Amino acid sequence: MRRAQKENLIRGFFCLFALLSIFFLSGIVIVLFKEGLPIFKDTSLGEFLFGKFWYPTYEPPDFGILPLLLGSLWVTLGALIIAVPLGVAGALYISEAASPKIKEFIKPVIELLAGIPSVVYGFFGMVVVAPLVAKIFNLPVGLNAFTASMLLGIMAIPTITSISEDAISAVPESFKEASYALGANKWETTAKVTLPAAVGGISTAIILGMARVIGETMTVLMVAGGAVVIPHSFFEPVRTMTATIAAEMGETVAGSAHFHALFAIAIVLFVITLSFNIIADLLAQRFRRRLG
Repeated sequence: MRRAQKENLIRGFFCLFALLSIFFLSGIVIVLFKEGLPIFKDTSLGEFLFGKFWYPTYEPPDFGILPLLLGSLWVTLGALIIAVPLGVAGALYISEAASPKIKEFIKPVIELLAGIPSVVYGFFGMVVVAPLVAKIFNLPVGLNAFTASMLLGIMAIPTITSISEDAISAVPESFKEASYALGANKWETTAKVTLPAAVGGISTAIILGMARVIGETMTVLMVAGGAVVIPHSFFEPVRTMTATIAAEMGETVAGSAHFHALFAIAIVLFVITLSFNIIADLLAQRFRRRLG
């Protein structure tokens, strides 16, 4: 009887925490939409999403977030160009080539990158990376989308490497043994059997890495340049949606159109990251069914 009571108590305890998570998430969503939707009384959804000018303090103000949206997409694309090859290659090495001792050492070291505060990445980018970029590419300033992309790519590598390595390791040994039995060598097996079998898990890793990058704030605030313009190359300063919220929220008047516009940007970010997570979850379920 006591054991059953303890089990019920533990079950209720964990159920309470699950319900609290749903409660807090619901509260965040309600606040976002309550404070963000009023901006559309003054600005249409089309003007907000596709407007080319963000001048919230002008009279009349302009609340077009297209430069901010494109700035976020540019640095995300650049970060993925860096992080995906390195992250997947690192996962392949850890899973398929590294000895057990090297694996025990290198995987925790890569995952430690995820524990470094983003402000440290930003400070390192301002002091070391940006001057190097400006010198190498003969630019007037090194604070631009390229610098932000490099740092965000490094920040996304642990997520992509760790999840991709788990997906590759989850491929059944019977798949590989069947390939060896047909005369394939190790790398032919890896390229034609292991990677295709793990592509669902690797896709999930990439999408979660993308969500990690697009939601980053402090690093891009410090090294992306902060220019609210539509970017045409990676060597131009940009400003992302997250950096705009962080830079301007402290200066706005609560209840003003500018205040509501920043919450509307947060809604756009919420929808984007929620979409990424839903896609990643669907791919993960498909991967598990494929291997099951």
